[in-house]
Amino acid sequence: MCELRIRNLGLQEYGIIFKKMRDFTIQRTSTSADELWYVQHPAVFTLGANGDPHHILGDTDIPIVQSDRGGQVTYHGPGQIVIYLLIDLKRKSIGVRRLVELIEKSVVALLKTYKIDSLARADAHGVYVEDAKIASLGLRVHSGCSYHGLALNVDMDATPFLMINPCGFPGLKVTQLKDHGVSESMQETSEKLIYELCEHLGYKNSKIELHDN
Repeated sequence: MCELRIRNLGLQEYGIIFKKMRDFTIQRTSTSADELWYVQHPAVFTLGANGDPHHILGDTDIPIVQSDRGGQVTYHGPGQIVIYLLIDLKRKSIGVRRLVELIEKSVVALLKTYKIDSLARADAHGVYVEDAKIASLGLRVHSGCSYHGLALNVDMDATPFLMINPCGFPGLKVTQLKDHGVSESMQETSEKLIYELCEHLGYKNSKIELHDN
């Protein structure tokens, strides 16, 4: 059995993937391999388990989906890399705070390869370039296993972020790799981010299987 499976899910509706990762987590056993799914979503606003809908600032034609992750409201759309981390935290002997830290460090390391200085913030999880958020995080843990994950803004229409208080913070600026001169393809950037996640999470000596669905 491989330690980690990586699945490229392409462009899929948020609600479909949400159900699949929740079902996977509920049904997995102590011998199930961890999985990492990378995907893009059609335009959607998602609310965290305790998210306040007032952070959506007005009427919108963009679908709003209630999720069970942590955090408030965020936006997903094409041109954004979303990676879901389905990890048995007990088996890896890490807690959720450590997982958040490792995810943030992975994104910071990726941005460093593009010569972009970034940092994580203790008061508002995610990764920031100066005062603008470039990557958001939201997780859920069930029976010691994580699901949900991170979203990295690459080359997207950022206008919908103006319709919300991103992550519950009024006036929070949002940025993306395109704004900093990065012109690599989504696939290239995804592969680099996956590499950093595997390095930081300790999967570097594992056999990795790639599935396209």
